[in-house]
Amino acid sequence: MVVLSKIYTRTGDKGDTALGNGDRVAKHSARVSAYGTSDELNCFVGVARLEAEEDMDAALSRIQNDLFDLGADLCSPDMDKDAGAEYPPLRMVQSQVDRLEAEIDAMNANLEPLRSFILPGGSRLAAHLHVCRTVARRAERLATELACDEAINPVAVTYLNRLSDWFFVAARIANENGTKDVLWVPGANR
Repeated sequence: MVVLSKIYTRTGDKGDTALGNGDRVAKHSARVSAYGTSDELNCFVGVARLEAEEDMDAALSRIQNDLFDLGADLCSPDMDKDAGAEYPPLRMVQSQVDRLEAEIDAMNANLEPLRSFILPGGSRLAAHLHVCRTVARRAERLATELACDEAINPVAVTYLNRLSDWFFVAARIANENGTKDVLWVPGANR
C-alpha cells in the first residue's frame, strides 16, 4: 500500500524525477511524457464522470483504475528484469484489453452503423468522452514513441489503442445511442 505523509519532497526541483525502479530521469523524458499523459487522461475521465450515470459511471471508474495501472506500468522500465524482481512491477494484462473489447461490442450492438464521420459534441457527456478519446490517442502516440527507444509492455499500447475506440463508442451511446451524433458534412461551409 502507498503511504504519502509528505506531498512535496524537493527531489524534483532541478527538473528530474524518480521512475518506479528508483532511476532518476528528466521530467521531460519520453517515459515521463507517456505516463504523465495517461494521468492527464485519468483527470479528463474524472470530469466525464460528473456527467455519467450508473453503468457508464461504473465503466469509467474501472477505466480510471486501469489508467493508474497503466501509469505504474509505464513508469517502471526494465521489462527484462520483471521475472526476477522481489516486487515485480504492475503490468497491464490482456484481460484488461479483453474487457474493453467486450464493452465496445456490447455498446456497439445498440448503434446504427455510421454513414459519416461525426463531430465531437452532442451531449455534455459525449463532448467530454471525445476529449478523453483524443487524449488517449496522444498517450498512445507517446507510448509508441517511447517503445522506439526503450522496452515497454506491448499490452500497454494495445490498451490505449482500444481505450480510444471505447471512448468513441461510449460518446455515441451518450448521444442517445447515436441519434444525437453531430455528423460531419464535407465542404458544408465553402
